[in-house]
Amino acid sequence: MNVAVAGVGVYLLIAAAALATYALRLGGLLLGDRLPTTGRFRTFMDALPGTILLSLVAPGVISSGIAGCVAATLTGVCAYKTGNVFVSMLLGMATVAAARYMS
Repeated sequence: MNVAVAGVGVYLLIAAAALATYALRLGGLLLGDRLPTTGRFRTFMDALPGTILLSLVAPGVISSGIAGCVAATLTGVCAYKTGNVFVSMLLGMATVAAARYMS
């Protein structure tokens, strides 16, 4: 395969991904006003940000082993008790850093 042809393919793939991303965002903006604002759907939509955050955080916590689980627990407890997300994140990072330093 010619290098120039492969380069064009890469640019076409990037353009297609950009178009798909833009279409999804535009679709969400256009359809957002038509979605129900009460009932079960509202309950589902209110819970969605937490579930997305959990799906992003959980694999990292699990792959970090015991140190990650302890850090996540301490971070959650600190955030619940103090309401300060910044201090909670610092505590979690310090816990993982200390565990890595000790091992």
